[in-house]
Amino acid sequence: MENELGHEIAEALGILLRRTTRAQLHKRLTEGMGEGLDEVTYPVLSALARTGPRSAADLAPEVGIDRSGVTRRASRLESAGLVRREADPNDRRANLLVLTDQGERTTAELRRRLAAHIAAALSSWPPGEAEAFAHHLRRFTVDGPFA
Repeated sequence: MENELGHEIAEALGILLRRTTRAQLHKRLTEGMGEGLDEVTYPVLSALARTGPRSAADLAPEVGIDRSGVTRRASRLESAGLVRREADPNDRRANLLVLTDQGERTTAELRRRLAAHIAAALSSWPPGEAEAFAHHLRRFTVDGPFA
């Protein structure tokens, strides 16, 4: 029984973690948000919002692409006014990627859109089930195999 449950959870996680699943969600979230922000650049912007200023090299593992991929995407975000580069105070040779004020506002809107999208998907669940799911999902991510 437990092994079947593990397989069921692993299969569901596999669907959630697929690159195509994430790209479809990112595309939906970024629709109409302006030039430079799309399903390709969204992960860089989102990661900067989560982690704060980082170099492209430090951000690469967080995003799951190499440093040059982060740099290309950051350049698009910079052209759109969402990201700026600042000298790294700890390493003069490096630049940090930093969200601009517009980037902060944009990530707040993206988070609002994501929360609304999730809430809409859970709206038909019986009372209390979505809250229990959120609680258990948080517990799984904190205490589970990915901790």
